[in-house]
Amino acid sequence: KDWIAADPAALAAIEALVHPLVAQDRAQALAASTARIMVLDIPLLFETGAETDMDAIAVVSAPPEVQRQRVLARPGMTEAQFELILSRQMPDAEKRARADYVIETLDLATARAQVRAVIADLEARHA
Repeated sequence: KDWIAADPAALAAIEALVHPLVAQDRAQALAASTARIMVLDIPLLFETGAETDMDAIAVVSAPPEVQRQRVLARPGMTEAQFELILSRQMPDAEKRARADYVIETLDLATARAQVRAVIADLEARHA
């Protein structure tokens, strides 16, 4: 994976192959679903333009220092890899501004309560 990080063209070529396959798989899953609400975890939602296909967008977020600690705690993760990941993502403040809902993940109880509130609001909107 180091060669991918060193060569932006390699990442773009991989993404050009993978993103359409992922979008096709997502479309098939949505078409086959009978669920009232479906949650899709799309890390590069805004960066890939997939937000236009969503009825609502929830951004799961934590303060930058908490995010840094969590990511760097992953096995094998380095500061350089973390910075590379951040450089490819839209800034958190912009994602929050574009979202319909923001779920803070400082602690499990608060996050769980916010998820329940989002579900209740979605069910009310589509009743």
